[in-house]
Amino acid sequence: MNAIVTVIGKDRVGIIADVCAVLAKNKVNVLDISQTVMQEYFTMIMMVDTTEAELSFAELAKLLEEEGKALNLSIRAMREDIFNAMHRI
Repeated sequence: MNAIVTVIGKDRVGIIADVCAVLAKNKVNVLDISQTVMQEYFTMIMMVDTTEAELSFAELAKLLEEEGKALNLSIRAMREDIFNAMHRI
């Protein structure tokens, strides 16, 4: 299953590496990534494949949120189908 992961926080060295390390450790593959820095804020959106993940999606989303807090970031994960339904005109 594909999912959308968003990351927001104060810019610093290593944010992409930190987030990708958590994903890789949990066998989540990054399919696409877009990031930018707006003034001092880092923002990133990723499309990921959770097919090989050993955690349920709910567990993965909770883990990412908890890791985000530890890293002083806001990290959110949403299933792609839910994301698409929310943004349909």
